[in-house]
Amino acid sequence: MKKLLIITGQDYYERAKGQLNEAMSRYIEECTKNEFEIVRTNIVKGYQVGEEIEKFKWADVIIIQTPIYWFSLPGILKKYIDDVFTPDVFFGKSKGFGQGGKFTKKKYMLSVTWGASESEFNNTEGGFLEGVSEETVLFPVHKTFEYCGFNKLPTFSIYSSMKLQELEPYMIKMQRHLQQHVSQQQEGL
Repeated sequence: MKKLLIITGQDYYERAKGQLNEAMSRYIEECTKNEFEIVRTNIVKGYQVGEEIEKFKWADVIIIQTPIYWFSLPGILKKYIDDVFTPDVFFGKSKGFGQGGKFTKKKYMLSVTWGASESEFNNTEGGFLEGVSEETVLFPVHKTFEYCGFNKLPTFSIYSSMKLQELEPYMIKMQRHLQQHVSQQQEGL
């Protein structure tokens, strides 16, 4: 059985307590439990760097469930990456910049919640995000994982999360996304 690490990475704020991201992490676990051995980390509950490094070594697939704050990762998740993605474990020296990643046989997926509506992305009329895609906004995050050798799976997004009325449609989409991009990829791990 293949191994899955699910990381829930949100800060706690009175206005955003993390319930959506925790619910999605639990749902990802529920959808994948028959195909994967699973371990989870909820960063806000604390972590030990050495244990987290071992989880990354152990896992075949890593799924990061997180909100996007100010067009980037929450500070707590960024600190986690700074603490855990250590030299000589996650990356080393190489002939070319960004080519020394040590986790080349592992895959990762971002599952993110946005305050922005879906129509804000790829908006040919311009708009606030100037027509860029979700993946373009997440470029620095993807490059961080690529620098460590990870192989990217398509990102899953929930939009207008602060106004979300119904989670069920996103759960159905998540189940399909996991089946298409994580479960079916299992054979190739």
